[in-house]
Amino acid sequence: MSRIEVLKTYKIFIGGKFPRTESGRFYPLKNNNKTVANMCLSSVKDFKNAVVAAKSAQGPWATKTAYNRSQILYRIAEVLEGRKTQFITELETQGIAKAKATLEVDLSIDRLIYYAGWCDKYVQMHSSVNPVSGSFFNFSVPEPMGVVAVFAPEDSGLLGLVTQICSIISGGNTCVVLASEHLPLCAISFAEVLATSDVPSGVVNILTGKIAELTTVFASHKNVNALLYCGSDLTIIKTIQELAIENIKRVILRENSDYVDDKHENLHYIFDFQETKTTWHPIEQIGGAGSGY
Repeated sequence: MSRIEVLKTYKIFIGGKFPRTESGRFYPLKNNNKTVANMCLSSVKDFKNAVVAAKSAQGPWATKTAYNRSQILYRIAEVLEGRKTQFITELETQGIAKAKATLEVDLSIDRLIYYAGWCDKYVQMHSSVNPVSGSFFNFSVPEPMGVVAVFAPEDSGLLGLVTQICSIISGGNTCVVLASEHLPLCAISFAEVLATSDVPSGVVNILTGKIAELTTVFASHKNVNALLYCGSDLTIIKTIQELAIENIKRVILRENSDYVDDKHENLHYIFDFQETKTTWHPIEQIGGAGSGY
């Protein structure tokens, strides 16, 4: 007798755990009219839970040493390297040719290492000692914005997702990511990589579902400090820009382009989610005017 295949239902990733969606809904993921998996349809409640986890994790993550964050990103790359075959197979299952899938996985590993290398260097590149007239120093330094909500690229199931996540967390932010609706398998498998590496719980949270159902809450939630949209839908762009005004979210738009291009290895991707803080420090006068330390 032929048997009925048991399809995997990929859960979501919140606070370092893999809960079922609060809504209890799912959608079938198909390739060539064949169902290959069941994906959770995340709800507004799932998103709010993810924001709580991200906000709780952001302070401790931002105060880790830059060198430690670099080590953690490198560790993610190590774990992903050990699971290359699985990710290539998942991309193929979603209709990606094997050569392209192999390249995408290889570049995802390399991109993690690229951003790991910037963790303890980007501050030097974007900070400054400002010229002032007076007995004080004036310093400007970048600091993380906080919780970033991300609409991942629709046409890049792994590399685009990895690019956005590592450019955000390398700078001390945490994130809540809505994976590609059409290529979601690798997003949840990447969450398994995160869960078995050294990434603290809540730093990265990954949801699956439909962008149409979650656009409003992503853009309007008051505890989200910045929003990243990777796409070109003008209706979505207008909606998120209007709603972001309510708590002055920073909205970053990135084109849904070929993430194989090394232009996505970009220091400014980190700086997009940094705020510049300026500090004034008095110079103690010792021994009269003109001598200070």
